[in-house]
Amino acid sequence: MSYYSYENRGGFMSNVPTAVKNIIIINVLVMIMTALNENFMYEKFALFYPTSPFFHWWQPLTHMFMHGGFWHLLFNMYTLWIFGSVLERVWGAKKFLVFYFVTGLGAALIHTGVEWIQMQTWLTEAAQGSYAAQTSIHALKMTPTVGASGAIYGVLMGYAMLYPDSVLTLIFPPISMKAKWFVLIFAAIELFTGVTGTGGGIAHFAHLGGLIFGFILIWYWKKKHTLYSRMD
Repeated sequence: MSYYSYENRGGFMSNVPTAVKNIIIINVLVMIMTALNENFMYEKFALFYPTSPFFHWWQPLTHMFMHGGFWHLLFNMYTLWIFGSVLERVWGAKKFLVFYFVTGLGAALIHTGVEWIQMQTWLTEAAQGSYAAQTSIHALKMTPTVGASGAIYGVLMGYAMLYPDSVLTLIFPPISMKAKWFVLIFAAIELFTGVTGTGGGIAHFAHLGGLIFGFILIWYWKKKHTLYSRMD
């Protein structure tokens, strides 16, 4: 059965599965709200380090619906549409949402955990009088994290585990490879850039967190023989 059936004449969005469609709509609405009042939206809904004066308990969830710009939003939502739609059609809306939010929250957990490790080093150095460490501590507390990328990487992992031999073709560069190699290469790149500190301004360990939690959840469902069962 084609995924692009046009029996429903309601337009493009009518052919997008319910959960994926609603996630995309919410992300677009939040982007519009951010454009109207950027400071308020970032201070309240982006993810800050737990000891930051801007931190709120709901931010690990709400930061998943915020983005740093149009292209950031477009890339994430396009990837969600392509791969998330496939997963939702297999699992149904409820199970897909469980997977999406587990991987997104897991990404936030890994990201914050790595920040905590960095913080411990800087606190030790600051106690010894390091001005650079004090500056780093302040910068970490004041830096917001936004984006659905952790959950999106989880979706990529889910797709690769369900369809490992599916051939994907990159746009830049135009290279074709199986989904399993595609995800492994992405994981290696994120690990390298995260450890070396290259590619600044990107939450590489959040991406890795999404991949890790996606792998764990798929593995758990396989072990329980519920991978293809639905919660609907």
